[in-house]
Amino acid sequence: MVCSVVIAALAACLGERGPFTNRMAQSGTSYLARAARQPVRWQPWGRDAFALAAKLDRPLLLYVGSDVCRWCAESDRDIYTNPEIAAMINSLFVPVRVDRDERPDVAQRYQAAVEHLVGLRGWPLTVFLTDDGSAFFGGTYFPADDPITGRGLKQLLPEIARSYHDQRSSIVQQAALLRQLIRSSNGETRGVLGPALVQQGLESVRRELVDAVRNRVTNGSVKHAQAAALLLSDDSTARSVAQHALELMLDSTVGLAGEDPPQLMRAALATALGRAWTVTGDPRYRNLGRSVIQEMSRRLADANEGSPDEAVFADQDAYVLEHLLLAAGTLGDSTAALRATPALDVLLRRTYVRGSGVRHVIARSASTLGLLQDQVQVAAACLAAYHLTGEPRYLDVATDLAAVMDRSYADPLGGYYDVTNAAPNSAEGAGEGVRTKHVFDEALPGPNAQAALVLAELAMVTRDPSTAASYRRRARKTLEAFAGAMLNPVEPIRATTFLAAAQKTLQTR
Repeated sequence: MVCSVVIAALAACLGERGPFTNRMAQSGTSYLARAARQPVRWQPWGRDAFALAAKLDRPLLLYVGSDVCRWCAESDRDIYTNPEIAAMINSLFVPVRVDRDERPDVAQRYQAAVEHLVGLRGWPLTVFLTDDGSAFFGGTYFPADDPITGRGLKQLLPEIARSYHDQRSSIVQQAALLRQLIRSSNGETRGVLGPALVQQGLESVRRELVDAVRNRVTNGSVKHAQAAALLLSDDSTARSVAQHALELMLDSTVGLAGEDPPQLMRAALATALGRAWTVTGDPRYRNLGRSVIQEMSRRLADANEGSPDEAVFADQDAYVLEHLLLAAGTLGDSTAALRATPALDVLLRRTYVRGSGVRHVIARSASTLGLLQDQVQVAAACLAAYHLTGEPRYLDVATDLAAVMDRSYADPLGGYYDVTNAAPNSAEGAGEGVRTKHVFDEALPGPNAQAALVLAELAMVTRDPSTAASYRRRARKTLEAFAGAMLNPVEPIRATTFLAAAQKTLQTR
């Protein structure tokens, strides 16, 4: 303890050669802006932070959190307001703070790094980087002080800083190897797409959902709600598992506790309830589903009346609107439908430009970088609106976004990159030039899986046979780029959207 404080104090003297200040006040999201009051000298993600780290010859401390993460709030309350911890961080590192919802691409990349480093998933992320953006140590939540195990920040911070300076060559080598591993392990393993693969995947999802119900871990999970909707089929065994999962989710609807934003959870649950009503005919599911979408509609109205300075994340808003529209159509709630379509029109006006696609964030000073996730989620919402209203303008937007995906995000070998090749990656920060491709579900559906689902849906609704065939080929090529990873996924439930897309693609043959 004494040694740690002494090291930090010595480093603080050296750190004064390169002073810097907390720059969160001008952030575009409320989550980041609140950190402006903390004594940690947080920097925004970007080239300037990495240049500063190189100039001061320090590692970066990257912290990724969000408004809807309980442990993130606890870290902010108990750790990053601590003057002693802040002094250590400011003198030994360049601290960088990222909003998971504003930069899901950064969050995904470093979540993969932490998973490879220590086998952990969850939020917040605390990752230590070299000045080229490569991770060399990290984890999720670290307590302020843990002298028994040595895993508290008071123990770790001086040790990591010392290692960075004394063992630089081995750290750089380890970080480079990890970076290569992440690049090659985003689920991109080619395979054959066929009914046998889908059936095997469905059985794996069923088994994982059984375990989740047994251990009562489905509360507040978008992934589990989506899995329940997928398993609500003619198969009585799968249907029974899905209904048990739904019952457990409904028991905790009031709080909807969990890391996923509650409105996302309501959206996924509404679709599952609509599916349950369709499959079983049980009016209880219809009534519960209507109750959920009425609450969603109320929150949607409240959000529209909120501050214009509040950040809007296109992918999350589009996901909510897609599932509200789908559930409203299935459950026959015209009021919810009447609220959802104007909200989608507002989202399109604020985020979408024909021929250029959808930007991710609208906020006073946030990045407008458009991600694959934004294109596919908005396209899916437009397809849901088209089915509900029959208005061609929604189909027109979905068709245009499919063209943007192919032009700006596609890999000729199959699948789509998370970030457009037109983005000025080098200006965003170190490591941005490494484009990744993701297929597995997280808080939102996997972007490549959702892309295939959109393409398969377009193949079904497009009237021109040759255009429909083109969409079908693109959907199949996308799925085949990742099909090998579906043979034995670490968490089968994260393959739910892939399996839904595979079912639809094989149906459209």
